[in-house]
Amino acid sequence: MDWSRFPRLRVAHLPTPLEPLERLSALLRGPRIWIKRDDCTGVATGGNKARKLEFLLADALKVGADTIVTTGATQSNHVRQTAALSAKLGLDFVALLERRRTTDEPSFNDNGNVFLDRLFGASTRIVPGGTDMRELMERTVEELRAAGRRPYPIPTGGSNPIGALGYVEAAGELLDQAARMGLEIDEILHPTGSAGTQAGLVVGLAARGRPIPVLGLSVGKPRAELEPIVLEMAKQTAEHAGLTVTIDPEAVRVDSDYVGGGYALPTPDMIEAVKLVARCEGILLDPVYTGKAMAGLIARIRAGRHASSRNIVFWHTGGSAGLFAYPEVFDLAADAEGGFRQATLAAGS
Repeated sequence: MDWSRFPRLRVAHLPTPLEPLERLSALLRGPRIWIKRDDCTGVATGGNKARKLEFLLADALKVGADTIVTTGATQSNHVRQTAALSAKLGLDFVALLERRRTTDEPSFNDNGNVFLDRLFGASTRIVPGGTDMRELMERTVEELRAAGRRPYPIPTGGSNPIGALGYVEAAGELLDQAARMGLEIDEILHPTGSAGTQAGLVVGLAARGRPIPVLGLSVGKPRAELEPIVLEMAKQTAEHAGLTVTIDPEAVRVDSDYVGGGYALPTPDMIEAVKLVARCEGILLDPVYTGKAMAGLIARIRAGRHASSRNIVFWHTGGSAGLFAYPEVFDLAADAEGGFRQATLAAGS
């Protein structure tokens, strides 16, 4: 694929590491789990959106934009990375944030990603859950144009055929790393929400003739709703990339069994997964995306649903800044006190 055809910024720290999760794999007694560390992309605490924004913001500069407009939930990882790169490029940035989780906790409404958005100089507008965000963005763009600005709209998650190019290339990056390591990947699992990451991976693997199964673990939408969205975006991305590949609908797989009460709403399994990975591997997951996806992977392994696999890659899409919006959920003070008491008793025995 001729990547020179597409405007691109080089801002992410690539390639990101591919590492084994030895202690977690041993604990679960299932396949060997590897982690693709897109939490190490280097942009505002890292995350998968940096790959998409390399293409999206290059396109914005190409058309002469002076203001970036995008949407997301209150604690959006995408908004945080877009705010950081807009600041780096000297672009004004307007963030339209939907309050999908209703809470009066100051840590959720003012800390975590929201704190970083404001630190990067974003103009933020928080609106009630259920707001038509597409219509709001269109209206905001028109208002900016009427005021003499040159806005560039980016959809939620940076998920369109331009942004998904980042994960078309990322699929090749992973395959090249695995080849150098002599690693045969049996499956790839990752959190999926706005569909761009999964669509890009499906297209990238198809373009390389490597139909490795990709399973998106939904953090919001039900499987029946999300799979057609991913499939359509994959087709549009392949067309935009100029690839003559056929996207097999069977290659688009979503599991939505681990969403819990809804997007951004904590679950006991998510809390367990975040703590387990932190304490086994020293790696931070986030409460909204990677925590729920890892909870799904753990549950599936415990249920024997990956018994035929030897090597699974869990794609870490970042988001650790979101942990600081959920301190009350994890009750870490009680954990620490309990651990101190146990250590004290063991030392005195």
